[in-house]
Amino acid sequence: MRRLFFMLLFCYVSSSVKHSLKYVTTASIGVPNFPDVMVVALLDEIPVGYCDSKKIKINHDWAKRFFVKNPEHLDYYSQECFENDPRFLKDSINSLKERFNKSGDIHIFQSLSGCEWDEKTGEATGFLQYGYNGEDFISLDLKRQTWVAPKPQAVFIKQRWDTHKGRLQRNQQFLSEFCPEWLKMYVDDGKNFLQRTILPSVSLLQKTPSSPVSCHATGFYPDRASMFWRKDGEEIHEDVDHGEILPNHDGTFQMSVDLNISSVKPEDWNRYDCVFQISGVKKDVIIKLDKAEIRTNWEKPSDTTFSIIMTAGVLCVLFAIVGITVYKKKKAKRRPTCSDTSSELSEKLNPET
Repeated sequence: MRRLFFMLLFCYVSSSVKHSLKYVTTASIGVPNFPDVMVVALLDEIPVGYCDSKKIKINHDWAKRFFVKNPEHLDYYSQECFENDPRFLKDSINSLKERFNKSGDIHIFQSLSGCEWDEKTGEATGFLQYGYNGEDFISLDLKRQTWVAPKPQAVFIKQRWDTHKGRLQRNQQFLSEFCPEWLKMYVDDGKNFLQRTILPSVSLLQKTPSSPVSCHATGFYPDRASMFWRKDGEEIHEDVDHGEILPNHDGTFQMSVDLNISSVKPEDWNRYDCVFQISGVKKDVIIKLDKAEIRTNWEKPSDTTFSIIMTAGVLCVLFAIVGITVYKKKKAKRRPTCSDTSSELSEKLNPET
């Protein structure tokens, strides 16, 4: 089934006691202004580190303090980012390009690896999968110690990697032992950061007067949140469109839910409200459906604007009247009437009169 592999960055963890450590690695050819190889590390879906073949960047103060206390972790990531990953991924993408008989185009090879740990049950599971040009390509079955190839073009890699016992053992050890152990350490060290709760800024948005009203919440944490529309205190589903929870650049999240107001009578607006709920907080964030609260791309003219428009209109009319009057007077001087012309001619013919 075709899907964008990169969207695995935003996999949603529904359980409140599950934690995850993920490494999303991307190698590319033909993408302008983009590193050949880059890795993003996510702890509970929050980007905590980034590296490419030139630099390593650590996000958040608690993570920086952890690497100062544990320099062996930074040494491991440096070797992976600067040596192992670039060599392996470049060789893989060149091999796939030849295998697919394509050249000169954009090619993207990605991997998603890591583990999940259930804090309540203690169960830990590892995963490793690869994608090529936006499609699932090959993945590792840890229990059976074999590679799974969903595409015919990946069968030759599966056969080769299945015979590489050293690779299987290294992957098994990292995903089943090192990764869960590190995940527990990271969660324990960053628990104050990970267990914090941030309420969002909620607002009503509308593109045009006929567009749905979008209830938009941004800046909240964690992502275990929900938002819905109510009528008379009861949640409604008709004429409602729920959006996905998306990450912000600062580690917080945003989401929206739209309400089609085409069938809502103006006198019934006060019966609707938008409700935001987040895990660990009993009090909901509620905003009423009110025209005065809606932010739009269009503006209704205010009283001041209306007065200015009316004043300008009156002035235009006055200027037009004055202009027409002046024009008529000038026209009258330039073109004498018939009676004036007859009088002048009579004086010339009868000077004695």
